Amino acid sequence: MPLDTQRSPEHLVTVGDADLCVTTFGDRRQPPVLLPCTSRLFWEDRFCDRLAGAGRFVLRYDIRDTGRSTAYAPGSPGYRLRDLVSDIIGLMDVFELPRAHLVGFSVAGWICQLAALDHPDRVSALTLISTRPTSPGPADSDLPDHSDRVMEFFTKASTPDWSDRAAVIDYGVELDRIRAGTHGFDEQQARQQTARMVDRTTNMASSMRNLAFAEAGDRWRERLGEITAPTLVVHGTDDPFFPYGNGRAMAREIPGADLLPLNGIGHELPATTWDQLLAAMLVLQPESVIDEGAGRAGDRH
Repeated sequence: MPLDTQRSPEHLVTVGDADLCVTTFGDRRQPPVLLPCTSRLFWEDRFCDRLAGAGRFVLRYDIRDTGRSTAYAPGSPGYRLRDLVSDIIGLMDVFELPRAHLVGFSVAGWICQLAALDHPDRVSALTLISTRPTSPGPADSDLPDHSDRVMEFFTKASTPDWSDRAAVIDYGVELDRIRAGTHGFDEQQARQQTARMVDRTTNMASSMRNLAFAEAGDRWRERLGEITAPTLVVHGTDDPFFPYGNGRAMAREIPGADLLPLNGIGHELPATTWDQLLAAMLVLQPESVIDEGAGRAGDRH
């Protein structure tokens, strides 16, 4: 699998009233895959290079309030959850992508589920990783909620001084430790990754907190049966944040969905899982942009 794929510098793309920080990988005539994330660093360059090397055009971006995308005051997000869905569709319009494979980890999985439900003609495939079919707040009675250790961390851990870089990094490392599975926790790697994330984020307090304050709108779990895109559900069996039962429920309730359990993995996606994940994602064969007649126009961007 070639790794020397073409990569754009990260740059801001205006969509509606927001600037979104975007990086692309690979040939834009290939089947497109969109990776929304709460920091583009979650989807590491090596992972995106491998996906592009397998014949995909990869578009990775920071959602609002994260990374270098538009940020709002802490506790006052200037958007609703559905606005983040509009951002995905708006990015696809800017890059002239008629349809795309959407891949969402954790809360980004909410955005991808809603996009598949509200814009089914724009979603060629769907990969939902370590997410759940309900918005912020208590879990449905038949779904497992955050584990005791996660709730203890959020209720008892001191909130850092967000202007203190070292304290924010320590807080992020402890959060990663709490969310790790039984496969193990690499503190040095977590510290390096958290430091990079802190250094490129416009407002860490907003990045860590604001999505929970965003208006979620109507429930969508009862609509999962309407999803028509080929769907892959991926979930760590030791996930303490959105426990594994959430993934099993989505795989049951989305027609034809496949479930890929990641044994011993928590609320994370370490490099040891990439072979499994990429192999399963690539089975979903969305059409190329050029097959839909839009690829050459997209070369202008």
